[in-house]
Amino acid sequence: MAPNTTDVLTDIEEKKGKFPKAVPYIIGNEAAERFSYYGMRAILSTFLVAQFFNATKDPALTAAAEARSNELVHYFVALAYFMPLVGGILADSFFGKYKVIFYVSILYTIGHLILSLATNNLSLFTVGLIVIAISAGGIKSSVSANVGDQFDKSNKHLMSKVYGWFYFSINAGSVFSTILIPYLYKEYGADIAFGVPGILMAIATFTFWLGRKKYVRVPPSGLKKENFFFIVIEYFKQLFSNRNGKTVWQAVAQKYSAKSADGVKAVFRVLAVFAFIPIFWAMWDMCLAEWVIQAEKMDLTVFGHKYIAEQIQTVNPIFVLSCIPLFTYFVYPFFDRVGLKTTPLRRIGAGLILTALSFVIIALIQEKIDAGGHPSIWWQILAYFVLSVGEILVSITGLEYAYTQAPKSMKSTMNAIWLLTVSVGNLFVAAMNGNIASGGYFSKFTGASYYWLYVGILSGFIIVYLLVSSRLKEKSYIVGEDEDAALLAESKEP
Repeated sequence: MAPNTTDVLTDIEEKKGKFPKAVPYIIGNEAAERFSYYGMRAILSTFLVAQFFNATKDPALTAAAEARSNELVHYFVALAYFMPLVGGILADSFFGKYKVIFYVSILYTIGHLILSLATNNLSLFTVGLIVIAISAGGIKSSVSANVGDQFDKSNKHLMSKVYGWFYFSINAGSVFSTILIPYLYKEYGADIAFGVPGILMAIATFTFWLGRKKYVRVPPSGLKKENFFFIVIEYFKQLFSNRNGKTVWQAVAQKYSAKSADGVKAVFRVLAVFAFIPIFWAMWDMCLAEWVIQAEKMDLTVFGHKYIAEQIQTVNPIFVLSCIPLFTYFVYPFFDRVGLKTTPLRRIGAGLILTALSFVIIALIQEKIDAGGHPSIWWQILAYFVLSVGEILVSITGLEYAYTQAPKSMKSTMNAIWLLTVSVGNLFVAAMNGNIASGGYFSKFTGASYYWLYVGILSGFIIVYLLVSSRLKEKSYIVGEDEDAALLAESKEP
């Protein structure tokens, strides 16, 4: 049947859609904000040790000082990745994304100002970290969602390109800041090094404000009755109630719609996989804390040039950006062709194994350092490469898995829970380091034994994961043109 002329003309008009006018402001804001965050984090671990926890460089205090630094850094990250849940609720239900992003960004800038003014006062410096963690996390869920809000039917075909530039701006901010800020710290001191990220955050806020008249603003929807938390509460109420022969979910569906109940069931299924993700983030975030402290004790010469210890972490985003297309267009298709289908659960499992391998390398490096050696930084760069591949397999696959395994009504909730896995992992490491710093049971795990401990913990998780993942069912949802979640398939992984 010949296509309707009106439909053809409509399709042509849609394809002529232009990039939203707000896009340059959003991308500029994100690049500056990520510069401020990663720039501050690049020097945080080593600064805390040198300035507050072991200013005299007393060898007897080294283990406790490094543990206290790691404890504070990981608590900071845990708070930063808990706050997206709070920020998302405030934006979606009460204030809207624009107000949350703008006003919290002002608070974010104040947090950086506190850091730059408190480099000799640990209590005030800690307050600055808390303000930054609340702010960075508070806007995290709203910023990426705000990108999607700018599109309509006329330009939706351009969305993937804009998200590509958005992702590029994140990594560009990270790379440039982790090169520049350690240099400023070494040459001009902590006040300047922490002050520059504050200036970038002020620029990010101003850039976002400049686009205020160009944003598409989706109004807040209010607190919906049928949300994840209310349904979960109802589930546990029914679990311990007399249901007159009904299953728990049948009882829940009497109060809430069957569609909403199915959405929560989908979240529960994914949680069986997500239970193994916090240990990954617990160990991954060490590359921006413990690994940086380790790098200070290594030969930092690369191709004849001696780098600053805090600059080495720059290789992580470089490796990730380089390897993503390699895995997408070559590695995954290759294994699929030879009959080893790279399902999401298999990718995550392989990523966990590679993460453990990267820590084996780090533990062997630390053994050399503990023996008085000065190993080449190339060994740590190798560990970064292995960890970066593991990150691609776990993090990117996990995000995809969270999205495809959740119906439309639960996709935002699933993303928030994914970010919570980062928070939980960092809480675990922070508690471990707190125990070491206070002379508790784990204080015997210092030096190489600290890293071997985590290799052992992750190995245990991997064994359990391999047993559990083979029994997990998948139920994939794809959002169609009518934006209604359509069930595609239900399968069991081999």
